[in-house]
Amino acid sequence: MPKVELHIHLEGAIPAVTLWELVKKYNGTGEVNNIDELKKKFEYSDFPHFIDTWVWKNRFLNEYDDFEFIAEQAALNMVKQNIKYAEMFYSPPDFMRKGLNSKKITEAVYKGISKHKDKITINLVADLVRDFGPVKAMNTLREINEVKSLNVVGIGIGGSEHAFPPGVFKDVYEAARNFGFHTSAHAGEASGAESIWGALKELKADRIGHGTRAYEDPSLVEYLKVNSVPIEMCPISNVKTGVVSSIDKHPIKEFYNKGLNVFVNTDDPEMFNNTMVDEYYECIYSMGFKLSDVKQLALNAINSAWCSNEMKNSLSDNLINYFEKNNIQ
Repeated sequence: MPKVELHIHLEGAIPAVTLWELVKKYNGTGEVNNIDELKKKFEYSDFPHFIDTWVWKNRFLNEYDDFEFIAEQAALNMVKQNIKYAEMFYSPPDFMRKGLNSKKITEAVYKGISKHKDKITINLVADLVRDFGPVKAMNTLREINEVKSLNVVGIGIGGSEHAFPPGVFKDVYEAARNFGFHTSAHAGEASGAESIWGALKELKADRIGHGTRAYEDPSLVEYLKVNSVPIEMCPISNVKTGVVSSIDKHPIKEFYNKGLNVFVNTDDPEMFNNTMVDEYYECIYSMGFKLSDVKQLALNAINSAWCSNEMKNSLSDNLINYFEKNNIQ
């Protein structure tokens, strides 16, 4: 099935063999002796533990060439899954203290993904990382704006949602819109419904990343439905970080049945050991989605993408043709 993914983080999509090369490059083998030990690092007790592991992993990204390397390999992984279009977050603020420039990071990432441009279109979304505060986010935004021609179509804020509420980034999001960027915000993952309300009302975000805990407020669920707000849901990720206790208890099916604009994504596939195939598999076998529902989930993603109408039409046609060709009802 031709696929679309709108919520995947580059730094969470580094294939294990690729990250192992970087661990060896930067003398990290004293902490993990082999690739199997490296993979065991990616097991989490809760969301803060996941963030700590994220920070640990970033120690092995220190040069612009590293970003070109991981972008090329992450793109190749998506090609192997028959993902035709993706919007990929990348997080320049995480690396500024290493003396790395946001613009040059963007150039390196673009160079990496471009090596597979004949098989997949990848647009970039700059994660301004809420942990560093609004001043740094604004500075990063201005730098990113200078290289937005390199497939940078939007911005978002990931990071420690539980510690940094969205409201303080209001001016940053307003500036992003003025620059012509689309906007997303991680909300309802490590914090509750109030975080999603903040992303919608204060940031005026175009899309919500995760949105898992919207069920805590029925009026929010109704608002998301009436306004057809795109929700970038990441079921397996939410289970792996403890946001949801088990995959069959994930709220995506409830949201879908109520008519919300939801679709599935992997979030950090190499940190959660998941693929888009796994996400759809769990939708069918753990949550009771039908194949026709899977088709609708995929169409929801296409319709919510930040690309041209021409590309959306092409992606939709390819998906519909696949289902018709294979006589899938």
